[in-house]
Amino acid sequence: MNRRTFLNSSAIAGTALLANSSNLFGQSSSAMKPKFNLGYAPHPGMFKTHAGESVIDQIKFAADHGFTAWEDNGMPRRSPKEQEAIGKTLADLHMQMGVFVAYASFDSPTFVNGSPEDHQEILTTMSESVEIAKRCNATWMTVVPGSIDQQTNTAEKWNRYGGPRLAEGYQFANTVDLLRRCSAMLEPHDLVMVLEPLNEHTNHGGTWLQKSDQAYAVCRAVDSPSCKILFDIYHQQITEGNLIPNIDHCWDEIAYFQCGDNPGRKEPGTGEINYRKIFQHLKDKNFDGVMGMEHGNSMKGADGENAVIAAYRDADRA
Repeated sequence: MNRRTFLNSSAIAGTALLANSSNLFGQSSSAMKPKFNLGYAPHPGMFKTHAGESVIDQIKFAADHGFTAWEDNGMPRRSPKEQEAIGKTLADLHMQMGVFVAYASFDSPTFVNGSPEDHQEILTTMSESVEIAKRCNATWMTVVPGSIDQQTNTAEKWNRYGGPRLAEGYQFANTVDLLRRCSAMLEPHDLVMVLEPLNEHTNHGGTWLQKSDQAYAVCRAVDSPSCKILFDIYHQQITEGNLIPNIDHCWDEIAYFQCGDNPGRKEPGTGEINYRKIFQHLKDKNFDGVMGMEHGNSMKGADGENAVIAAYRDADRA
């Protein structure tokens, strides 16, 4: 069912909805459309059963249901024409464009190794990302700064890339140096790369950036408004827990949030994280940025999409 058919069907059923104090979300129809308190950002595919395959229709469906932001990790793979169409649609709907992935390496030490070839490739990618951001009206772009430089086993002094393992201090310095060069490219355009610490236990073993205090130290060292933290609540629950205190410690360097419950990485309320408390904490701190909904739906089809919307309505309640 596409968005237009969905809306027409809703209009036909309007009398029944008005006669009933509850709807498919377990709320009154008047509570279904208001904008959310925080900038929750769905992603392509999250509402495709209701809205259809068109990403433009999916964005419009999200707007119809109160979402004020959108996230698209795969934006660089879209054509320039589609990037521009998405940017225009978001602007017309007064929605914020969230992150796209500018650069991500999970199993190669591309930032930490100091390799001129690797670093030049990354700088070229960042330059291309500036143009992508302009087309889709983005401010933030995700950067995952590669893997650690590690030995193949404890008996060897040489890593799998053919060179000696670098001490952690050198890895840190190489990363900071490259991030400063990337920041210099982004600052004139008021763009921000957000560094995402990832958990090694469930999803991304071996990545160099894993903890919030590490990301904080990196951003302090880079010292640029174009280099900040993407605090993914799902990843940091697995890595370190202590979510609200760590958010407060990192606050001055956080520019963007993502969420997903744990275990399972689905919508709030399906796991152990108290998202109602965390979202309230962010409201109290007057956070007006984007909360990327980087998770799957706990159920398939229309019921699963309805459940996602209902879960955010519940977690968003003051």
